Amino acid sequence: MKYFCYLLECSDGSFYCGWTINLKKRIDCHNHGKGAHYTRSRLPVKLVYYEEFPARSSAMSRERKLKRFSHLRKQRLIQGFCHDRSTDPD
Repeated sequence: MKYFCYLLECSDGSFYCGWTINLKKRIDCHNHGKGAHYTRSRLPVKLVYYEEFPARSSAMSRERKLKRFSHLRKQRLIQGFCHDRSTDPD
């Protein structure tokens, strides 16, 4: 099974970090107001970054680390990601 840690950019320019086993389904959930409380008032959201992991614990650990990143550090991470690969998983 694949696990993903992801960053969403909210309509107000803020970022939301989470983990999931199904990125497309989870982003749809967020955009339909059924995701995290934080994103409900900041719709729409778009996927701007993700990483794949073989284990849930790894994805959750990465999520905790990314949540501590500053806004600027997240932006830099996203910029490098967008240049390296598409943000459309599978």
